[in-house]
Amino acid sequence: MQKLFRNVPKTTQYRKKPLSFQPLQLPPSVILYTITRFQEVQHAVSRSNSPARSPEARASERAYAEIRGLIVAGDIAPGSAITEEALAEIVGVSRTPVREALRRLESELYISRTESQRMVVADWSIDDVTGMFTLRAMLEGHAAARAAQRITPETLAALEDCNARITAAVAAPVPDVASFLSENRHFHELIQSAAGSSRLASMLAQLVEQPVVRRTATHYSATELARSAHEHSELIQAFKLGDADWARAQMAAHIRRAYHAFSAASP
Repeated sequence: MQKLFRNVPKTTQYRKKPLSFQPLQLPPSVILYTITRFQEVQHAVSRSNSPARSPEARASERAYAEIRGLIVAGDIAPGSAITEEALAEIVGVSRTPVREALRRLESELYISRTESQRMVVADWSIDDVTGMFTLRAMLEGHAAARAAQRITPETLAALEDCNARITAAVAAPVPDVASFLSENRHFHELIQSAAGSSRLASMLAQLVEQPVVRRTATHYSATELARSAHEHSELIQAFKLGDADWARAQMAAHIRRAYHAFSAASP
């Protein structure tokens, strides 16, 4: 992988500076536009997943999924230059579906272009990260409130089992961050599933990017990792009581603390 991609000078660097975490106040027109646009995207995705897709469309979808996966997993670092030829070799398709996939990824801001029009993996500015965590707090807080009113005993048991594994992972002499990341993701996915909104889950999937989560968790101290597990326990208690307001507030606080951990870890 290192032979195929190389870092180029970054135009955006993380900087230490006072940060604020303010709730977004969105006008109804913006919310309506966002919902409408999201429905259009969902419709386009549904069409692309239909059985009648051509071999070219399937190749483009495969290229998109694999390239996005490399970026999200951090296998291609932010600021790395990318080429159609290298990606076609990795994915095992021709350059045409790779080109289509790159256009889509560029429109979704995973890829950007330098002044010389070279394609690079987009970097995350501190403003980007602040906005992402703000939206996460809003949407995951809403998901938690919905889950508190809909959760089943089976899902509650699954959440408790999952958090027990998280607690064991962070209580080890050397915290098992890999297990923490895997189980933490599963914990949040269980809540999103219990919320009973496929659209909400899809929107959150675009925000909860593993490079950001990984960067946050790997800079947690053992105490901070244990605190995360404790916050999960508080969420479970809110779910048991069916308290939507408590669940919403607890989840928002949980996300806000993760935000501050990320910003503190930024160079």
